[in-house]
Amino acid sequence: MEISVDAYLLDSVNMLLRWAHIITGIAWIGASFYFVSLDNSLTPPKSPSDADKGVGGEQWGVHGGGFYHHQKYPVSPGYVPEQLHWSMWESYSTWLTGFALFTVLYLFNASTFLIDKTLFDWTPTAAIATALAFFVVFWVLYDLICRTLGRGPKGDRVVGACVFVLIVIASWLSCHLFAGRAAFLLVGAMVATTMSGNVFFWIIPGQRKCVAAIKAGQPVDPRHGQRGKQRSVHNTFFTLPVLFAMMSNHYGFTYGAQHNWVVLVAIMTAGALIRLSFALRHKALAYGQPVPWHYAGLGTVLLIATLWAIRPAPQPTSVATAPVRFIDVQAVVAQRCVLCHGPTLQSKNLRFDAPEEIIKHAQAIYQQVVVLRNMPMNNATHISDEERALIKRWFEAGAPPK
Repeated sequence: MEISVDAYLLDSVNMLLRWAHIITGIAWIGASFYFVSLDNSLTPPKSPSDADKGVGGEQWGVHGGGFYHHQKYPVSPGYVPEQLHWSMWESYSTWLTGFALFTVLYLFNASTFLIDKTLFDWTPTAAIATALAFFVVFWVLYDLICRTLGRGPKGDRVVGACVFVLIVIASWLSCHLFAGRAAFLLVGAMVATTMSGNVFFWIIPGQRKCVAAIKAGQPVDPRHGQRGKQRSVHNTFFTLPVLFAMMSNHYGFTYGAQHNWVVLVAIMTAGALIRLSFALRHKALAYGQPVPWHYAGLGTVLLIATLWAIRPAPQPTSVATAPVRFIDVQAVVAQRCVLCHGPTLQSKNLRFDAPEEIIKHAQAIYQQVVVLRNMPMNNATHISDEERALIKRWFEAGAPPK
C-alpha cells in the first residue's frame, strides 16, 4: 500500500506531540497530587522551636528505604534557601504540547474534525476563532469569579458553584456548535488552559513576590500564599474531569450520545467528586478521622448511572437473511470511506479503494464503523444505520471476499 509522505509526517508529529503531552502531563499531575496530599497531611509541629521558626505543619513519611521530614512555612521561613525548587515547567510544558496537539489535529483540519454541519454550518475560520475564544473567555470569567467572590467563610463554595455553572454553559454551547468529539476535547482543553493560567498568572508570580520580599528583608504578604493555595486546590479538582475529556475521543458512545453535553458534565462531575474524596482522605488520616468515602461513592454512582442511561438499545433478534455480498460492502466503503482513505488522502495511512485492503482491515473497519461508531468522522459522508448493519453482518459472517 502506498503511503502519502504528508500523511506520514502528520502522523509522526501527532505521535511525538501526544507522547510528549502524556509525559509532561504525568509530571504535572503527579506533582499536583503529591503537594495536595502533602498539604492535607500536615499536622502542627511537635517541637516548640519549629513553631517559633514559623513552621505551620509537618509530615513524617517513609519511601524508598528512607524517612522524610516535610515542613511547611505558610508565610515565610525568614530566608531564601540556596537551592529552591520551583514547580512550573510541568504545567507550561503540558499546556504547550497539548495546544500544539490540538492545533495539529483539530485546528489544521477544522472542516473535518471541528465542524459538524448538521449541528452548525460555518466556515473553518469562524470555527477556529470561536474555539480559541472558549479558552480566553472561560479564563477571564473564571478569574473574575475567583477574585470577586472567593472571599469570606463561604467564598470557596460560592466560587465552586459559579464555576460549575460556567462549565455547564460552556459544555452545552460547545456541544451545540462543534462536532461531539471536538466539543468534549475543547471543554477539557479550556479547563486545562485555566489550570495553566492559574500557575502562570497567580501561583508562580505570588511565589516570586514572596521570595523578593524575603530577600529585601520586608514582611511577606500572606495573601500570595492564600491565593496560590486556592488556585492549586482548584487545579487538583479540575484534573480528573480534564483527563476524561482528553480520552473521550476514543469512546464514541459518550460524545455521540443524544444529549452529549449532559454526559460530559455528568462524567466530569463524577471525576471531581472522586478527586474530592481522595483529597479529603489525606486530612482525615492525618487527624485520625473517618475517611469521607461518600464523595467517591456518589461520583461512582453518577458515573455508572450516566453510562447506564446512554447504553445502546437492545437489538431485536434478526430473522434469517440472505448472505451479505462483498460487492455491497465495497460499495458502501467506496461511498462513505474512500473520501478519507483513498488515492488522494490516506488518513491514518489506510486506503480502502482496493478489495484486498478492505478485507485486510475488516476488523478495524468493524470496530470503528459498527462498534464505536467513530467513523466516518462526524458522519461527514452520511453513512446510514442500515449500511452499518450491512458491514456488521458481513464481518460477523467472517468477512467473506465474495
